[in-house]
Amino acid sequence: MTGHPESVVIVGGGVAGYTLADALRARGFAGRVTIIDREPALYDRPPLSKAAFIDDIGLHDLAFSTDPHLEERGIEVISGRSVVALEDGGAQLDDGRLIAGDALVLATGGSARQIRFPGHDAPIVHTLRTFDDASRIRAAARPGARILVAGAGLIGAELTSSLLTLGVDVTLVDPVEVPIVPAAGVAIAQRLHAMHAMRGADVRIGLISEVVREGEGWTAILADDTRLAVDAVVVGAGLVPNVELAEAAGLEVEDGIVVDERHRVSDGIYAIGDVARVRDADGVLHRREEHWEAAQHDAQELAALLVGEEPEPRSAPWWWSDRYDVHVEGVGRMTGPGETVLRGETVAFHVDGDLLVGAVSINDTMTVRAARRLIDQRIPVSRVDLMDPSVSLRGLLRVPR
Repeated sequence: MTGHPESVVIVGGGVAGYTLADALRARGFAGRVTIIDREPALYDRPPLSKAAFIDDIGLHDLAFSTDPHLEERGIEVISGRSVVALEDGGAQLDDGRLIAGDALVLATGGSARQIRFPGHDAPIVHTLRTFDDASRIRAAARPGARILVAGAGLIGAELTSSLLTLGVDVTLVDPVEVPIVPAAGVAIAQRLHAMHAMRGADVRIGLISEVVREGEGWTAILADDTRLAVDAVVVGAGLVPNVELAEAAGLEVEDGIVVDERHRVSDGIYAIGDVARVRDADGVLHRREEHWEAAQHDAQELAALLVGEEPEPRSAPWWWSDRYDVHVEGVGRMTGPGETVLRGETVAFHVDGDLLVGAVSINDTMTVRAARRLIDQRIPVSRVDLMDPSVSLRGLLRVPR
């Protein structure tokens, strides 16, 4: 493709795909924009393990937009159809149609990682990635039901919180003693993980080895031979990028679709969101970013590039999680070179030399927001100031340099 595209086909209608379509229109793109997604609607995933699960709300409540708004924006949506192949200049659908476009964007996201233990395909074993997944788990989440959650990462932790709110008897199992340390640092991760037992979950270190039918019920067997009577099992083992289309088309794939720093896979083909993995100008292949805002940023940057504009500089990566009565936020990195310093029991910073490189907080959004600006602007900080609750991080932004 030479010049700027006159039509854009987006494969995937999650946050990356929808944001790209909307951002193209916001930047004045007048060509055809088409989103193709196998789900019945374009909707947001994070609420599936949080409030949406507890309230048992409908799919329309999670939608990014309404049909009239999409029509007004000139965004064509093809829902309930799968792309089966990438053809020269377009995407081949499972009903035989070829949807042509000058630019083809893969925003295919990921699927829940499957753990292949004996009984993994039993009808009571679930994963959580789609609205239908959430509906099946919600149907099993009766007061007093016994549900085993395998995996205490962000999704597993949020789901455990929601299940306990519904009166479910939850056993939470993870192979590590303290999950999410890479994201939250040791101290905050320990505090967050301890909340599960405090709220009534049976927290164990281990793995599922088998799920078997016994009489009229089901039993989950852990690696240490513990036997647990269960009504449902939810496996939260992370995400696998959906690279099948790219792989079949001969595009470069390595735990994701490999893109350059301008989200380009090859001429006229791009990838954004959870599925994309950036190789920088120095040849370094970076880890995929599996966070909601990162997908938004990818989309907004690509929208700018497709209309011939330069995107805004990217901010430090940010994430959030809600569980029980707390809101957790993190920015930057909490591991690697440097050291972690604590501000009380609910805020932690990671400092490399005299630069702040990461922060995480419980119920303190403003601290993380200020920390992000300190990171982005590379403003020198002192450990003493970071540890002192009386020192405003916003004030550090105004210190003469």
